[in-house]
Amino acid sequence: MERQKLMKWSHLLAFYLFWPAAALVVWGELDPQPPDLETIIWDKALHFIAYFGLAGIVSVALKADRRVVAATLGLIVLGGVLEILQGFTGRDPSLLDEVANTLGALCGAGAGWLLIRMLCPKILASPGHH
Repeated sequence: MERQKLMKWSHLLAFYLFWPAAALVVWGELDPQPPDLETIIWDKALHFIAYFGLAGIVSVALKADRRVVAATLGLIVLGGVLEILQGFTGRDPSLLDEVANTLGALCGAGAGWLLIRMLCPKILASPGHH
């Protein structure tokens, strides 16, 4: 029962956190003068972490069902579009940033899926039931 409660609250929290998190990532990628975090954290790591977080959140929000594949692909496309749009904001688009976005999204979706699988109780079908 505790796992079900944890699953319910994790799902709700992720559902409500996704859009603010996505807005923060979009702002961070399109702001002509973003905070200079690169002096502390490697730029590619920032991209990886951002898309890891978004994909992890969306995996939990969607309860790790098949929609996560489409959502993860959508995040990868979003990252590519934002990289292209950076060229119009005075920033430099980077293929390597998109590689970091993609790897982060794939790893985050996998981590979110794994978390959900750990929280969901295993339902074993009894013989004769499919």
